[in-house]
Amino acid sequence: MKRWIARQRWLIDYALASAGRRKTRNLGLLAVFALLVFVLASVMLFTLALRHEATAVLARSPEVVVQRMVAGRHDLIPPGMLERIGRLRGVQRRQGRLWGYYYDAVVKANYTFMVPTDRSIAKGHIVVGPALERERGLAQDNGISFRDYAGQLHAFIVAEVLPQASELVSADLVLMNEEDFRAFFAYPAGHYTDIALSVANPKETRNIAAKLAALLPDSRPILREEVLRSYGAIFDWREGIVLSLLGGAILAFSILAWEKASGLSADEKREIGILKAIGWDTADVLRMKFWEGALLTVGAFLIGYVAAWLHVFHFGAGLFAPVLKGWAVLYPRFVLTPAVDGLTLATLFFFTVFPYTAAVLVPVWRAAITDPDAVMRS
Repeated sequence: MKRWIARQRWLIDYALASAGRRKTRNLGLLAVFALLVFVLASVMLFTLALRHEATAVLARSPEVVVQRMVAGRHDLIPPGMLERIGRLRGVQRRQGRLWGYYYDAVVKANYTFMVPTDRSIAKGHIVVGPALERERGLAQDNGISFRDYAGQLHAFIVAEVLPQASELVSADLVLMNEEDFRAFFAYPAGHYTDIALSVANPKETRNIAAKLAALLPDSRPILREEVLRSYGAIFDWREGIVLSLLGGAILAFSILAWEKASGLSADEKREIGILKAIGWDTADVLRMKFWEGALLTVGAFLIGYVAAWLHVFHFGAGLFAPVLKGWAVLYPRFVLTPAVDGLTLATLFFFTVFPYTAAVLVPVWRAAITDPDAVMRS
């Protein structure tokens, strides 16, 4: 074993020396491959981090959300619907929710007005999100007015600004008292926007959704896992758009790298002929060239992946963020949590490292099995 390790070390030393004699060519290939890995890894890391953030946020959402449908549109939950759902076996907790959208012509953006279920807010006061604070120049104890859809003006006092750490889900959020909410949107008493359900056994979620559809034909149960799949599909679609737009450049880089790898220069052929003439066997020549190609591609992979990591998690992925994140007026400012998927990393490694290494070995093998004298004369 020690002898084998020593042999590989000698082959690596010679491969590095051989690569150093062709610095311009190898540095060019290194730059091309590092750039290719950087682009692919940036898109994959950013999409994976967004999916991870969405999963973490939705993990605290209700297992089932029930909406009432009228003529194919989302309508208010009427009185009595909560009690009917409460008699359904398997439902641990039910709660009517109040929320709605409001368009602010001042900043030309939509806000999400909501009545919180885990805290109380005094009448005439609101709690606002960080992005709304920035856009409207708000602070605690400031006053702000909103005109409802009937044209009436409602004045509120900012009781609190939500913390920056929650901006991913609270950027455009306005929390208010239930009485203020009903007065602003003219919600009738006893009506709700939708119903959030907590299920005793998460494995029975689909069965409960089927029972709800049978009990309330005009309702639409929305499962948390369905929402997660929808977000995953959106992120995959956006990732595909970016990769499609970059497809031409990626293909050009790949062709260039393959062309450089699959052809041997006259100096390389002469070198292989000399090695064969002084006693190297074909296997040793192939191993040496394998290490030369592997060191180049693995080095380029590490450089490109580290650069992509810094680009995504330290510089906000400025090159691809607008496409992958989407667009909004009140867009949240947040720091992505680094997330790594072993399968994604292995796939990227395989499709960037192995093709080049294989392309190197084929022409080397052809030269190595040829008579040394003929190789040196070619």
